[in-house]
Amino acid sequence: MFAMRPATAADVPAVETTILARSAWLEERGLPSWRENAADLARQAENRDGDVWVLAEGGKVIGCTTVQEHTPPWGWIEVELSEPAHYLYTSVTDPAYREKKPGTVMGLWAVDRAAQQGKQWVRRGCHFPGLVRYNETQGFELLHERNDAAGSRHA
Repeated sequence: MFAMRPATAADVPAVETTILARSAWLEERGLPSWRENAADLARQAENRDGDVWVLAEGGKVIGCTTVQEHTPPWGWIEVELSEPAHYLYTSVTDPAYREKKPGTVMGLWAVDRAAQQGKQWVRRGCHFPGLVRYNETQGFELLHERNDAAGSRHA
């Protein structure tokens, strides 16, 4: 059974393992990975602000995501920035659990949590078209595209 909970410093090794497993999966498909930043990203689990969450199954960490109360200013219009929203990013899952759709579980959890807290939106930033398409399978909708060096897309 899946459970979402706030990440702790004790989760850093498991989060790094998850990021490295996803990185290998991406690299096998010729896609950019987070391998070079895996340790730094994993250390975000130590964040005392409580915005990093892990998805666990039977105590084993199989995914993580970051949820912030404020949408970054780039890529959104002023009206959108004033709306109550959560911003979801750095979502990673262990590809060994792919058939159980842990990314979808985390996305649905984020939407449910936002609704319970009176937020109108859950927003995501995506740097790759494939990630945009994946997020669309979860019910997210592409709202803006930025044509900058980062190539960010926002759902």
